[in-house]
Amino acid sequence: MYRPTRRGFMMGCSAAIANVAAARFTSLVFADPMIVGNHDTLIVLFLRGGMDGLSFVMPTGGPDRAHYETARPVLKVPAAGANAALPLGTMGGNQFGLHPAATGLHNLFQDGKVAFVHAAGLDTSSRSHFDNQAQMELGTPGDGGTTDGWLTRHFLTCPGLPADTPMVQRIAVSSTIQSAWLADTNVVAFANRDDFLFNTGPSAWRDAQKSSLRNILDLHSDVDPRYAQGLVSLDASGFIEQNIPTLSSYVPANGAVYPSGSFGDSLKLTAQLIKLDMGLRAATLDLGGWDTHNGQGTAADGQFFWEKIQELSQALAAFYTDLDGAGASAYAGRTTVAVMSEFGRRFRENNDSGTDHGHGGVITVMGGPVVGGLYGSWPGLANDQLYDAADLDITTDFRRVLSEIVVSRLENPNWQQVFPGYVGYSPLGLVRPILFNDGFESGNTASWNAAVP
Repeated sequence: MYRPTRRGFMMGCSAAIANVAAARFTSLVFADPMIVGNHDTLIVLFLRGGMDGLSFVMPTGGPDRAHYETARPVLKVPAAGANAALPLGTMGGNQFGLHPAATGLHNLFQDGKVAFVHAAGLDTSSRSHFDNQAQMELGTPGDGGTTDGWLTRHFLTCPGLPADTPMVQRIAVSSTIQSAWLADTNVVAFANRDDFLFNTGPSAWRDAQKSSLRNILDLHSDVDPRYAQGLVSLDASGFIEQNIPTLSSYVPANGAVYPSGSFGDSLKLTAQLIKLDMGLRAATLDLGGWDTHNGQGTAADGQFFWEKIQELSQALAAFYTDLDGAGASAYAGRTTVAVMSEFGRRFRENNDSGTDHGHGGVITVMGGPVVGGLYGSWPGLANDQLYDAADLDITTDFRRVLSEIVVSRLENPNWQQVFPGYVGYSPLGLVRPILFNDGFESGNTASWNAAVP
């Protein structure tokens, strides 16, 4: 079957577009999308730059608290008093807390909707932003010949895909497509709502332009799939324009308040798309600014890291609140958010009130299907327990987290094809599973008895 690409579509339609006053679709191209059998949606948020997991979730008591305070005399988050860490629980003989600016996430944690996997990430000696981001998004660490992303492989291998054709199934909420979608011609990339719209020329010409373009595309659609796909794109553009109000007029549900700025707007738009029931099954988003070599700041309002954590927490909490509901409106109950970064930061702060590139970090999982809590195997912070005597070690491979979501929530048992070369599949119990109709189960099924929300 011919699978059209963005480039092929634009080339094939160039003559038609020229004949209608150079009309174009800003960033929107659809290519024969298919809908996943269930109704779950996965949101993958990548924190670009290397987020300091030990300033996000840190020991507040136990033997490692003293090591933490010694290594971070300026940057440490207090265990008590003003701006103290928000309590999370115990792991590995230590008490842990959450950064005090993350009140929204902490409230959801207390409700059992957030899980923190500590000492997690990509187990490689590299501390390169580019290399580590690519290896995580491709999902094949150490394989330099990978030509597709892990989300691409998920959609290629997920069984039982019906013939329904949703308007929007896979989106990259970005001006570029992340490497997790490499080689997937079905993903739609956009940075904001207007990228969906047919927006060339005076608005008075718009209907005539669309009509002319439709006639041209329809004339060739029986002989060239690129023109047929152009009709799909034209229909989708009109559907989006009619059904998505501008961000300024959209009223989030349940009093949810997103932070101002592009990140809050991106999550708000993602929530709108989910609630339109157009078939959205996976979305990727980015939040940059985590490369805190200097000026990271103390645990006080107005400091750089405080502001970053506050933005992250407020946006995620608003997203969950916006999707929360009952019955047919229970979108949060079938949405899982996975938050990760290419590496953590060095255990010891540097001389510029910052932290350098490190190793282990925190993976956060949020959503209605999540079984909240602290997860992972804590390696310790004594000098002989650190990776290269410098960094938090990694005890949970990032693929262990993602593969559990793929199998348990997206109903794809083919985790070995999604993450080729990975042999460590063993569910942590992060999410409540949807049991397969064919009886397939894997891992520790004893923890798979909770009712799916």
